[in-house]
Amino acid sequence: MAKITLEEALTRPVTVDRARLDATTDEDIRRYMIEDGFDPDDPSHLDGSAIVLPPRMIRERLGMTQATFAEVIGAPLATLKNWEQGRTMIPPYVRTLLNILDREPEAALRAIMAGRPEAA
Repeated sequence: MAKITLEEALTRPVTVDRARLDATTDEDIRRYMIEDGFDPDDPSHLDGSAIVLPPRMIRERLGMTQATFAEVIGAPLATLKNWEQGRTMIPPYVRTLLNILDREPEAALRAIMAGRPEAA
């Protein structure tokens, strides 16, 4: 993956077709959902269950440093930093863990820490 500086990123031309985006209709969105394998008539996608907060928000809510949070979730610190900065995609199994940590933090942390040696 090529790396560029922030300055280079900011000087690149915008490639989003705003007019096409603004012209997108509800029927277009419905068709896109069907093409992507979703049932637009199934309201379960509106229940919020698929929404996962960014890792940084969850980590900050738990009052953890990046190093501590990475250790707790079993991820390398560099990987967590990449997720927090949006450099790499978060795997589905990590999204599930983050969702659990967000919704039931005490139970999730108890389960994660169970069986780990206690710090001295």
